[in-house]
Amino acid sequence: MKKNLFVLILLLAAQVTRADEGMWLPYLLGQQTYNDMVKRGLKLTKEQLYSINKASIKDAIIIFGGGCTGEIVSNEGLIFTNHHCGYAAVAAASTVEHNYLKNGFYARSKQEEIPSRNLSVQFLVRVEDVTNQMNDALKGLSGMERVNAQQHKTQELVAKATEGTGYEASVSPIFKGNQFLLYVYERYKDIRLVGVPPESIGKFGGDTDNWEWPRHTGDFSIFRVYTDKNGKPAEYSADNVPMKPRYFLPVSTKGVKEGDYAMIFGYPGGTNRYETSFGVNLKTSVENPAIVNLRDVRLKAMFEQMKKDPAVKLKLASSYAGIANYWKFFDGESKQLLKYGVEDQKKKQEAAFTQWAKGKPEYENIFRDYAKAYDEWRPYAKHRQYLREGILGSPLAAFAANLVLVERALTTPGAPADAVPKAMTAVSEARKTFLAGEDKPSDQKILAATARMFYTDIDKNQQPIGFYEDIRSKFGSLDDDNTWRIWAASVMSNTFILDDKKWNDFAAHPDAVTLQNDPAFAYASAFLKNYNSKYLPIFAKFTTTNEDLGREYLKGVMEMEPNKQRYPDATFTMRVTYGNVKAYSPRDAVHYDYACTMTGVMEKYVPGDYEFDLPQNYIDAYRRKDFGPYKDAARNDVVVCFITTNDITGGNSGSPVMNANGELVGLAFDGNYEALSHKIQFDPVYNRTICVDVRYVLWCIDKLGGGKNLVDELKLSGAPVAKKK
Repeated sequence: MKKNLFVLILLLAAQVTRADEGMWLPYLLGQQTYNDMVKRGLKLTKEQLYSINKASIKDAIIIFGGGCTGEIVSNEGLIFTNHHCGYAAVAAASTVEHNYLKNGFYARSKQEEIPSRNLSVQFLVRVEDVTNQMNDALKGLSGMERVNAQQHKTQELVAKATEGTGYEASVSPIFKGNQFLLYVYERYKDIRLVGVPPESIGKFGGDTDNWEWPRHTGDFSIFRVYTDKNGKPAEYSADNVPMKPRYFLPVSTKGVKEGDYAMIFGYPGGTNRYETSFGVNLKTSVENPAIVNLRDVRLKAMFEQMKKDPAVKLKLASSYAGIANYWKFFDGESKQLLKYGVEDQKKKQEAAFTQWAKGKPEYENIFRDYAKAYDEWRPYAKHRQYLREGILGSPLAAFAANLVLVERALTTPGAPADAVPKAMTAVSEARKTFLAGEDKPSDQKILAATARMFYTDIDKNQQPIGFYEDIRSKFGSLDDDNTWRIWAASVMSNTFILDDKKWNDFAAHPDAVTLQNDPAFAYASAFLKNYNSKYLPIFAKFTTTNEDLGREYLKGVMEMEPNKQRYPDATFTMRVTYGNVKAYSPRDAVHYDYACTMTGVMEKYVPGDYEFDLPQNYIDAYRRKDFGPYKDAARNDVVVCFITTNDITGGNSGSPVMNANGELVGLAFDGNYEALSHKIQFDPVYNRTICVDVRYVLWCIDKLGGGKNLVDELKLSGAPVAKKK
C-alpha cells in the first residue's frame, strides 16, 4: 500500500507548476493542468489531446528519425518537420548535379518523391505505468547491481509488450528512477522526401543567427509516410501507398497575435532540472568549456574546406551542422547558468533539504556523499571530454576505434570461429559509410590539432604511456606546429583504412600485428585503452552513485514538500507544453517583438554570403510584394517566425505549434540565447521558443517552389487561400 501511495504522489505531483514551465505527460494530464490550459485559451477536451480508443492529436505526432519530432498534416501521410531534421536525408539524396540541399526540391507528383532509405518514423501506440513491476525487481539494489537488474527487467517488459505485434517498446525512468513508464511504438520505414526549401532559406542566418532572436529561418522540410496496400509498415517498395493516418493536423492561415494560446506536442530529448549544485559547477567550469574549445577547432577545419568546394560542402554539411548547433549551445548554457547564479540557487535548495533531513537516516548524508563522488571524479572529467570531443572528434580516429572489436576477436583465446569474420563484416560496412563522408584535408587538421590539445591540456599523468614520447622521437619537438602537421600527414598516408588495396588485403587475411601497427588504429586504441582501463571504472562508479543519490534526493524532496507541484524531466518521450505568443525585453533599452517578417530577411540579405545569401526568385517575389494569401494583414508582410513562452528542448525540433483549436500555426525549431540554461533551469522571464510561421512555410512551397499541389493537400482554415486555376 505504501509503495502504491508513493506512485500516486508522484503522479499527482507531476501535474501543475508555473504557467509556461513544464513538459507534461499527455498520458497523465492532470485536471489542474488541463484547467489551466483551458484558462489560458485551449478549446479542446482532454480526449481530443490524447486518447487510446479514439483518434486524437497524439496520433499525428511522430518521432522523426532518431532525434526530432514531426507531425502528420494530411490524410495521405504528409509530414512537416524542420529543415535541420531532414538535413541528412536531403544531403543523402543530393548530388553535385542535383543538389537539393542547395537548390531546394518539391515533388509535383507522388512519383517524383524520393525514397529516404535510412529514415524511419515512429507513432506512439500506448503507454503503461510499470513502476510496481520495476520496483519489485529493483528492491534493495543500488549501484551496478541495480543498473543490471533494471536492464534485465526492461528487456523482459519490452518482450512481453511487443510479442507477436511487430511493435517496438522502451521503458523510460522518470523522476530520477522513482517511476517507470513503458512506451510502445509502431515504426514505419518507407519515408520519402517530398519538399525542402533551398538551404539559403532553410538555414538562413547559419551559425551567426543560431539560438538568436529575431530569427529569419525557413526551418522546414516535407516528407511522406508510405505503407503496404493493407496500411501496415513495410520496407520501401514501388507498390507501397501513402499512409492513411488515424489523425492529421489541420493548418490555420489566420496567423498569431501577441497573447494567443500556443501548444506544442513533441519529443523533448533530455533535461536535468533536478541537477545539483555540484553538477552545475562541473558543467560550467570543466565540461562545457572543453566541449566548446574542441568543437571550435573541428568546425574551423571543416569550414575552411567547405568554402573551397561545393562537393566537400555537400559531403560535410550534415556533420558540420550537428557539431555547430551544440557548439553554440554549450557556450551559451554556461554563460546563462553563471549569469543567473544557478549554482547558488541550487545550493540554497540543498541547504534547506539538508536541514530538513537531519535525523532522517535515509536522507541526511546525501550531500556529504554527493561531495565525495564529485571530488573523486572531477580530476578526470576533462580527460573524458577531450577523448570524446577531441581524439574521437577526428572521423578517422572515430572509425579506427571500431577496429578494437576486430583486435578483440583476433586476440581473445577461445573466441568463436566466426568472431573475426563477423567483426570484419561489421567494420567493412561501417568503413563504406565513413569513406563516403570523409574529407582528408579537414580531418588531417583535426587530427593534428586535437592530439596536440590533449597533450597540452590534460594532466601528463593521465596521458597514454609512451604515445607522445614516440611522436617526439620520430617527428620532432611537441612545441612545434610542424611536428603535429607531419605526424598527422604520416597517419593519413600510411593507414590501411584509407587505402582500398591494403584494406582488402587485411580483410582477406586479418592479423593482430598488422592491425596494431596501423598508425590510425595505434592512435585511437592508445587513448581508448588508456581511458577504459584506468578512468572508465571511476566514471562508472561516479555515474551509478550519482543516479542512486539523485533518486533518493528527489524522493526526499517530494516528502519534504508534498504539496509542491512538479513534472518529470524530458526523456525523449511524448510531452505537451503550453504558453502564449509573447514579446520580451532581454536587457536595458532592448525590446523584441513577438514576430519578424520577410522585410527583416531582406535587411539581413548579403549577396554571395555563406549564411545570408538568398535565391534570386525570393528577392524578386519580395520586391513585387507577391505574398498571395499568406500575407499578414496587420503587417502587410509575410511573417517568417514568431516566439512563444513554451518550454521545449532538443528533440522538440519539428514539433507542431498549435493554436487553441489544435490547428497548426508553426513549427518549433529553436530556443533563445538568453535562456540557454533551460536544460537545467527554466527561465520564466526570458525563455522563448522560436517557431517558423506556417504561412511562411506555405509561401515558400507555393510561391517559390511551385508546390501548390502540396498546399492543396492540406486541410486549411482561416483566411481564404487561392485555389488552383
